[in-house]
Amino acid sequence: MEFKLNIPNTIVKTLETIVFFLFVLLTFQIAEAKIHHHTFKIKSKAYTRLCNTKKILTVNGEFPGPTLKAYRGDKLVVNVINNANYNITLHWHGARQVRNPWSDGPEYVTQCPIRPGESYVYKIDLTVEEGTIWWHAHSQWARATVHGAFIVYPKLGSSYPCPKPHREIPLILGEWWKKENIMHIPEKANKTGGEPAISNAYTINGQPGYLYPCSKPETFKITVVRGRRYLLRIINAVMDEELFFAIANHTLTVVAKDGLYLKHFKTNYLMITPGQSMDVLLHANQRSNNYFVAARAYSSAVGAGFDKTTTTAILKYKGVSLNRSKPVLPYLPPYNRTEASTRFTNQFRSLRSDHRPVNVPVKIDTRLLYAISVNLMNCSDDKPCKGPFGKRFSSSINNISFVNPSVDILRAYYRHIGGVFQEDFPRNPPTKFNYTGENLPFPTRFGTKVVVLDYNSSVELILQGTNVLASDNHPIHLHGYSFYVVGSGFGNFDRRKDPLKYNLVDPPEETTVGVPRNGWTAVRFVANNPGVWLLHCHIERHATWGMNTVFIVKDGPTKSSRIVKPPPDLPSC
Repeated sequence: MEFKLNIPNTIVKTLETIVFFLFVLLTFQIAEAKIHHHTFKIKSKAYTRLCNTKKILTVNGEFPGPTLKAYRGDKLVVNVINNANYNITLHWHGARQVRNPWSDGPEYVTQCPIRPGESYVYKIDLTVEEGTIWWHAHSQWARATVHGAFIVYPKLGSSYPCPKPHREIPLILGEWWKKENIMHIPEKANKTGGEPAISNAYTINGQPGYLYPCSKPETFKITVVRGRRYLLRIINAVMDEELFFAIANHTLTVVAKDGLYLKHFKTNYLMITPGQSMDVLLHANQRSNNYFVAARAYSSAVGAGFDKTTTTAILKYKGVSLNRSKPVLPYLPPYNRTEASTRFTNQFRSLRSDHRPVNVPVKIDTRLLYAISVNLMNCSDDKPCKGPFGKRFSSSINNISFVNPSVDILRAYYRHIGGVFQEDFPRNPPTKFNYTGENLPFPTRFGTKVVVLDYNSSVELILQGTNVLASDNHPIHLHGYSFYVVGSGFGNFDRRKDPLKYNLVDPPEETTVGVPRNGWTAVRFVANNPGVWLLHCHIERHATWGMNTVFIVKDGPTKSSRIVKPPPDLPSC
């Protein structure tokens, strides 16, 4: 006897719809939990640039290194194997590393270096990051060639809060020394007390470009189709200079910075500091031709030496021959045009919406003022050094020039090892003075000192530039956090007047901020990520001279607000 079950079509369609959505939901859950595994082998490889061949440190033999790609909320596991002759650590610049400072990377702050022949597994849990961040070495000067892009896409089912690009193009701005072994540069400078060797070229995706000797054929090329939009993921991996960047005859639309969305704005040029990344939309809407993409230094320090060359790539419209005509250069502001830098950065605003709230701390319980300075110190022997007036260069924050300990601070803090660091870093300059005046004496002391913050404290940090030796624009990066840039200005910060002009509505959220020459920047954040976190200038010579300090953020009251346990393969000291 045959039995038939008659189910109305409407119910069948409803059941099919439910099954489909359950499948989609399950797919999304699997995607959100995806773990990406990578192996990074640190090794030397010969590269030819500027008519000269030399060996450089690389990851997997690539320069720039591999591009990491993931979706918001994903996890990455990166096994770093050191096959080189130098110690190494890696940092995931812009990734918060929530509760996991063990994988943050700065040597002698959160770990001891990975020695030659050894390995270490980094774990990166992406949380709020979305857009372009990057990774780089965080030991000695290795990041000059050991770096790469890190792209975090919106979660599956989400979209960019901007017009969808036809294609994305990472552009890493770098630096090249023709003959110098980069790993020996800081040691040589330390011996003489003078400035480190100046680079011979800037690069775009590893190539100096059209204007340098022996470089024209390998100039990086971007082929576009007229009428289409492209997302440029721009990273400044340069060691020692901020850069102006532009594309001839094209307007750029900035949509994000440091893996955080901005309110969109149009501009003819960028000013991007070392450590910063920017997501920029390019509309290929000009006459079909070839156009130069160019970058050169913004150097605001009076009297400082710097690389004055210009790196180029070529924006090539499809169907146009490269032999047609030499591309034209874009307008780039003069090297020292601070007004151009300020005009650009003043346009940064958070992309505030119901889906993207801006949670600026309003009630502040911890106020800090850090004076950042380039200094001179007496030489330790009878011979004059090669710095100004026969002295040696140094740098400091609140008169303290940071010294790396022999055991990393995180390990010492977690395991209660005494004598490694002191908790008496000054929360304000020990001596108040006219920070941006002339002929300023500014005595400096060496030390490994930290500030301890209570969990969940609301922090306002004033970064005050000084004119002690030569004022400069300092790109300051905070590990483990993003922060809201609520104010900025020139001169000395006025505690009574300047907060009245703060932007507490839609300030930009950043991880690396430029403190203007002879000026100040105010940032706010909530200390809700327990751990040991480095704050430092991303101009490498300044960091080498001591422009670094450390926050220790205490554990919170619950298991989910405490530092995770150290991994078993943590490198020994």
